[in-house]
Amino acid sequence: MPVNVHGGPDALGVPTHDFSTNANACGPCPSALAAVRDADAAHYPDPSYLALRRGLAEFHGVAPERVVLAASASEFIHRVSAWVAQHGPRSVCLPEHSYRDYAAAAQAWGLRPVPSPRDAGLSWACEPSSPLGQAQQGLDALVHESPLCVLDRAYEPLRLEGAPSLHARELDSVWQLWSPNKALGLTGVRAAYVIAPQDAVRADHAGAAVAQLEALCPSWPLGAHGVALLHAWTHAETQDWLRASLRTLQGWKMRQMNLCTALGWRCAPSLANFFCADTGLSAAALAPVLQALRARGIKLRDAASFGLPGWVRLGVLAPESQDALHEAWLALAPVPSSPKLHERAHEGKVQR
Repeated sequence: MPVNVHGGPDALGVPTHDFSTNANACGPCPSALAAVRDADAAHYPDPSYLALRRGLAEFHGVAPERVVLAASASEFIHRVSAWVAQHGPRSVCLPEHSYRDYAAAAQAWGLRPVPSPRDAGLSWACEPSSPLGQAQQGLDALVHESPLCVLDRAYEPLRLEGAPSLHARELDSVWQLWSPNKALGLTGVRAAYVIAPQDAVRADHAGAAVAQLEALCPSWPLGAHGVALLHAWTHAETQDWLRASLRTLQGWKMRQMNLCTALGWRCAPSLANFFCADTGLSAAALAPVLQALRARGIKLRDAASFGLPGWVRLGVLAPESQDALHEAWLALAPVPSSPKLHERAHEGKVQR
């Protein structure tokens, strides 16, 4: 069966040094992990998820009717694509570089890619963006021009600098997709939710969209562990831990980008706990190096699937993982075409 390209564990198991995912490397969050471990898996959750909806609504300062639960971010991506396919127009506007599931879901449901949000039944946005971790250019214009815009906010809790491009009023006009498992370092727990636009609670077309999206969802999209994770997400103890982890990640990120630069890579700017880097190798030359690294327990995300051949995306990891990558790359990678780059890489080995 064909499988979409993702980071994380693969047929070889869990990598010792996994740069291929954007999960918080300081995790798992202790309070969230304890909540998941204590979850009552012997019983069904409340099928209405009333307490969870109220807790998430209070956390975001919105009406509970605006909270739409999802089995995962990817599940909602497919569900909202299916809804657009039913109600039209059957078209989608995608960022230039973006999470593969947006396009995969659109293709599965027959949504035609269009360049302008004005012509799209569904427009996708993500900030900080994936794979680059940057602000999405023209996001305010896209929001105003698109009849239906979903803003993927998976990495907003992992923002290390800058501020969101949209102010509160603009955020109230989009569908905000949240998946806190990355920020909490618990990506194995699949759970997400959406904050619907403010006018989606009115008895008009937007209000109907919430009901119709709920109707497309199977019973119990969240199991007991997903419910526990999202409850823990709203607690002050969890948010305090997250803020502290961001300070640690900032230091690790600076060190990791410096190390990559010493290898001769060109690192793109990023606002989040991950970044992309041009290795200077062709896509054909990079592939066997990534395979050799994986055999040593080091996994990088090949960014070719994002439209960036020769690039890799790296989640920020602790210094010991960074050092493992540095040593392995010097041993396995082809000598850079520029002698100065090769010399700088070995200087970086000494100067760290």
